[in-house]
Amino acid sequence: MRIRKRPLRAVMPALAASALFLAAGCSAGPEAHSSSTATRAQDAEATSGTTDAGQPLAVAAAPEAAATSTAVARPGAAGGKARKTALKVKSYDSHTRRAVISPTSKGTSGETRTAAPSPGNTAKPHGTAVGDVIASAPAPGAPDGLLAKVTKVIGESGDGTEVQTAPTTLDTLLGDDDAKGSVPVDPASFDVERLLPDVKVSWAKTGDIHSGPEGTKVPLGSLRVDVGAKVGTAAGAPASATASVSGFVQVAPEVDFSYGGDSAGSGPGAAYLGVSGDWTSRWAVKGRAAASAQPVRVPFAKLHADPVLQVGPIPVVVNLDLTCYFQISADGSVTVDIEQDLKGDFKAGGTFGPAKGWTPVNESHMTSSPVRTAVTAAGGVKASLGAEATVGLYGTVGVTADLAPYLRGEAAGSLDATSTTGATAKTGAGASGAWAVYGGVDLTGTLRIQLSIFGTPVLQHSIPLGTLHREWKLADGKV
Repeated sequence: MRIRKRPLRAVMPALAASALFLAAGCSAGPEAHSSSTATRAQDAEATSGTTDAGQPLAVAAAPEAAATSTAVARPGAAGGKARKTALKVKSYDSHTRRAVISPTSKGTSGETRTAAPSPGNTAKPHGTAVGDVIASAPAPGAPDGLLAKVTKVIGESGDGTEVQTAPTTLDTLLGDDDAKGSVPVDPASFDVERLLPDVKVSWAKTGDIHSGPEGTKVPLGSLRVDVGAKVGTAAGAPASATASVSGFVQVAPEVDFSYGGDSAGSGPGAAYLGVSGDWTSRWAVKGRAAASAQPVRVPFAKLHADPVLQVGPIPVVVNLDLTCYFQISADGSVTVDIEQDLKGDFKAGGTFGPAKGWTPVNESHMTSSPVRTAVTAAGGVKASLGAEATVGLYGTVGVTADLAPYLRGEAAGSLDATSTTGATAKTGAGASGAWAVYGGVDLTGTLRIQLSIFGTPVLQHSIPLGTLHREWKLADGKV
């Protein structure tokens, strides 16, 4: 994992922890729900057949040895179905769309073998031809992978064959094949850019490999982000009312991919791209935050990963981007001390069918329990620890979502009320009024026109995911 640091620039220091909620929808409220990991594993196992047997293409995480793998198809030609090849993308210029394809003399069974050009070699370029469709894992000049069609072979040099390319779509490679599977994302593959200090990132993977201060506590395959920050305190608030947010989010993300070929050759009959996973989190809001007419949002970190899915012989590059932020609104009068645990799973993305076209998919099941709740004086405060996420293929954004789990406290009258899990509220002497604290999640987002990269009809406009709002009461009382 690469971690970059930036100097503190925000006017009001704040941190967020929502790493890799990545566009999760919400259930109607907290309820017991078993993890869907086993179901997703069964789905992936069911798609592990091969095209040779007439079964769907296997979908799996690309091995490290395939970090520069390339597949080539020649649509319309005999035997032109996608195949793994020893050709590699030596370099790519995104401005001119020119690529240099480097041939090698070594390859595995079934791969194309071509000899590297030698000085003075006048042979015609071979191994790459006009009409070829190339799918490549991340390569120099194409950090998000490359999916392109060769429109012209320019010539050869010591570096390889230079070609002119144009954008294309996945159906030109997948054709009438089917593919479906869910692949875990390596937590060590995330590139983390810190926008504010005091962000702790931990992960654990097989082989007893871990990183971060909480590395030994993180389950295998999980990524954990711990945060803590002070926020502005209301004018006149006592020293004991110092405002802050703190907590962690622990997530085991998976990429969900499916494609259903249309035998008529008119593009896919079905497609899906999304993210799912299990999460655990605990976070808290404490003190008397300063008043603000509008919610104040401060980004604190960016995370990026480019997991490569091996879909049969084809390297499909998925791009995950996440901007984590903190947002708070308050009237400056109420003092709270609220903390809750959250556990559950989520799934979000876009699905395509010939009848309805692209439609959003979002679901989440969470179990929530308050750790402590305390409200003093009248007023209200709402604090979100959220994430704005994007999911795409080969550098094109397909799904965007803004997920904001939050804590909210409100009170009327004059009171001092405190409760813990399963306990009756305790009130201060002379208190009167009513109070309540809530947990909840807000979700907004869109399906983007770039989802047509599957080869589906182009969206006429972006499709809103809609605004999902779910809230549940953690504790309340009257005096």
